[in-house]
Amino acid sequence: MEKDPAAMTTEELRRELERLRDELQDLEDMHSFTFGKTNVHIGAEMAQNMQAEFEEECARYCGEIAGIEKLLRERGAL
Repeated sequence: MEKDPAAMTTEELRRELERLRDELQDLEDMHSFTFGKTNVHIGAEMAQNMQAEFEEECARYCGEIAGIEKLLRERGAL
């Protein structure tokens, strides 16, 4: 996110929220596909690293989504 969420309009926040939700869904789909189709071909250490990175990215997206939802609730727009 390039712009401070507090400085965004309600419409900008809604678009950003939708974008973040879409990106989180894409990340989850990619992760699921990767582990569902290739886990036989990767080692345990690589799989653990991929899982840790996945969890960090999900936490970041979820944190951003929660922040935007909070702002929208405060504005009465959610």
